[in-house]
Amino acid sequence: MDAYKELAGCYDRLTNDVDYPAVVDFYFGILQREGVHPKTAVDLACGTGSVSVLLAQRGIKVTGVDMSEDMLTAAWDKASCMENPPMFVRQSLQQLRLPKGVDLAVCALDSLDYITDPEDCAEAIRRVYKVLNPGGIFIFDVNTPEKLRAMDGQVFLDEDDDVYCVWRGDFDEDTNICSYGIDLFRRQGNVWHRSFEEHQEYAYSEAQLRQFLREAGFNRIRVYADRSFAAPQPGEQRIYFSARKGIVK
Repeated sequence: MDAYKELAGCYDRLTNDVDYPAVVDFYFGILQREGVHPKTAVDLACGTGSVSVLLAQRGIKVTGVDMSEDMLTAAWDKASCMENPPMFVRQSLQQLRLPKGVDLAVCALDSLDYITDPEDCAEAIRRVYKVLNPGGIFIFDVNTPEKLRAMDGQVFLDEDDDVYCVWRGDFDEDTNICSYGIDLFRRQGNVWHRSFEEHQEYAYSEAQLRQFLREAGFNRIRVYADRSFAAPQPGEQRIYFSARKGIVK
């Protein structure tokens, strides 16, 4: 079942605390440090297209890729009136293919963690390497294992006037997967409609991801604290990676 089928219609409302402009500003801080001036980009697991739109507004030709048809529909509705609209494509990251290479690949909001088989994650990273032009850069973030383990047994709530969402975390040490069941209530007139979705994230370590990047061919691998150029500290909740294709120095 599509994990975002019901959530897609209210995803932006429930995540209105996510500072997408700050995320994209951090990307451009990394690009400036690396001396990369991308003309083309792919936004991996693009969801409702918020990052795709912000990149396109900066003059980049963007392709957004996601597995959820419902999320892509929301993305297209958001971007359709733009002068430089992103193109949206339904693909899994493990089967990523683009007609032309790109200068930049981004993957926001711990989306790689949703690939719960490490072999599939390694394959997705190999695919990203293949679609990048020489000198291109891959930037992404993940939730840390510390954060995902701490979610075990926790209950979280998001709501507005017409949507009520409650989700419960469960971390399995044997599988290294955090599962969270989401009960979603949406008001339709005077009636509340209830649906349920289950989401899962794999707790990838920094060492694992470094290995996947190196094995794919990436070099100049950098790891950052959350939207900071400082090195991650113990207990960090989210970390960012950047990796280059074909740059040795």
